[in-house]
Amino acid sequence: MGGRAVRVILHAGFHKTGTTTLQRALHHNRRALAAHLRLVPRDRMMPAGRSARAWSASRDPLDMALFHYELAEVMAGWDSTDPRPLVTSAEDLCGNMPGRHGVETYAAAAPLMAAIVETLAELHPKAQPEFFFSTRAPQAWLASVHAQHLRAMRMTLSAEDFAQKFRSAADLDAVVDEIARSVAPCPVHRAALEQSAARPLGPLAPLLDLLELPENLRATLEPQPPANTAPPPDCTAELLRLNRSNMDAEALAAAKRALLAGAG
Repeated sequence: MGGRAVRVILHAGFHKTGTTTLQRALHHNRRALAAHLRLVPRDRMMPAGRSARAWSASRDPLDMALFHYELAEVMAGWDSTDPRPLVTSAEDLCGNMPGRHGVETYAAAAPLMAAIVETLAELHPKAQPEFFFSTRAPQAWLASVHAQHLRAMRMTLSAEDFAQKFRSAADLDAVVDEIARSVAPCPVHRAALEQSAARPLGPLAPLLDLLELPENLRATLEPQPPANTAPPPDCTAELLRLNRSNMDAEALAAAKRALLAGAG
């Protein structure tokens, strides 16, 4: 990328907006897409994602330095002679999901995206970064995040109390607007899950729109079912009850695993 202008499209969020479904669709169709794009799998971006999460919680300059380092580690391996657009999807690049480790909003996302632009410019000056974000209506997003926290941590807030506490985090379009200001003039795109989920290829479709892939290719791609969806309401209520119990951590984890296995 040092010798030619190549598009680099980063799908960097948000959590609980169909990102896992999109990532699985990219992976599942990777061979069909290979002639048209270079896919950097999410697991290659995980070290940078961990550093982004750490910085979103600590705001420690050392964590930001580590974020730059981990980005450089993966970006340095990008072939500067390959003209295909480069695509990656990793929602943790925006930092922690609100509600984790004291993080209440996506305020870290804009400076993290600016750091991506800076690091990419240092390593591949002619690369053309673009950002793509999946969004979701506030009420549905808050409910999905709450359900995720019930499964993954000892969340004891009710859905109503969680929505009240974190409602300022739920305006994802405002976060995208702030990111667009921080990375200007880099293009920043967005697509609402409510619209993309109804399309034949689901949340992957808006990303393919950006790539302007031919219709005959898109017709050969296989959609993936929605991934990492919320458990049914009775299961969610039981998860909350378990989290509020006096079980120790090991017993709680075992009870939750058994409950979720039965719900699946």
